Amino acid sequence: MNLHEYQAKELFRQFGVAVPRGIKATSPKEAVAAAKELGGSVWVVKAQVHAGGRGKAGGVKLARSLQEVEDIAGSLLGTRLATKQTGPEGLPIHALLIEEGLNIVDELYLSVLVDRSTKRIAFIGSSEGGMDIEEVAESTPEKILTVAIDPAAGFQAYEARQLGFGMGLAKPQVDHLVKVMNGLYDMFVAKDASLVEINPLIVTGEGKLLALDAKIGLDDNALYRHKDIAEWRDSTQEDERENLAHEIGLNYVALDGNIGCMVNGAGLAMATMDMVKLHGGEPANFLDVGGGATAERVAKAFKLILSSDKVRAIFVNIFGGIVRCDLIAEGIIAAVKEVGLTIPVVVRLQGTNVEAGRKMLSESGMNIIAADDLTEAAKAAVAAAK
Repeated sequence: MNLHEYQAKELFRQFGVAVPRGIKATSPKEAVAAAKELGGSVWVVKAQVHAGGRGKAGGVKLARSLQEVEDIAGSLLGTRLATKQTGPEGLPIHALLIEEGLNIVDELYLSVLVDRSTKRIAFIGSSEGGMDIEEVAESTPEKILTVAIDPAAGFQAYEARQLGFGMGLAKPQVDHLVKVMNGLYDMFVAKDASLVEINPLIVTGEGKLLALDAKIGLDDNALYRHKDIAEWRDSTQEDERENLAHEIGLNYVALDGNIGCMVNGAGLAMATMDMVKLHGGEPANFLDVGGGATAERVAKAFKLILSSDKVRAIFVNIFGGIVRCDLIAEGIIAAVKEVGLTIPVVVRLQGTNVEAGRKMLSESGMNIIAADDLTEAAKAAVAAAK
């Protein structure tokens, strides 16, 4: 689950990470009121969408008068912002963050993530903030510094100093960086985050470090521990099909291909998608229906897959362990009838009562192609989609 910038900065404040003064606004009138409350003569109007690259796409603008604040707010709210991360369709802008203007002396990069290779929480820092960190890593990799935190010892101040001096900061800023990183680490652990990114982390004219931007990704599997934060989910920023899958308890990710995939088990789902690609096809989705692939769940999964108008064939690959293959076959046939499916369905079953399940499929009289092994099934699905 991703957070908006204004939400992420609220968490930053709770853990002592300094951020600019800012106020959320959902109308031009609220934007002007926010600017008046903040005071000053320069404000930054920021579109709140779940995507990076907002500035380059016109979603972050400087206003030097209250009239400009109102005009910019009016031009952004109710529109869609398309960045490199969103694709051409963009994401809807329903809220803005109005922030005070600041005297920026330097821009840094700082992020926290789970490093699966070392099985630790790692900080990544760079003196090249405000840029695409991927470009920095490619052109000047020596400017990307990493510190992995030992989970037994927890965050240590010397690790922040090591990163700070490596980024070229003076001692006062390094001392401040210790506080920033300590707060981020505590927040990362306490809120079950998977990624935190500040780009840029700025040095102001007064020598302070402030998180000018804020991105936080949280582990969905831990949201039951954070019901207050779970309420911050903005479904308008997510794929409609993925939202529907979330509501009915299915694991679904939309992709750009034309072969709908329905599998039980995440590992088997990944292998299924790999086989489709290997034989020249393009998966339309990742869909894990879970161990209990009942008739009802299968029917919901079919409807979810068919919500994409790109799908030309459906590949069902299910291992009958918890649920017998004959019951799964019965569910598939019932689902095909219920949905009124007209496109071909390739089904590969393995497991308990597999022969009975295959027989039911072959005798159903429906447009269902039964396959014995994964390679044969993948080839059949690719051919059916063509």
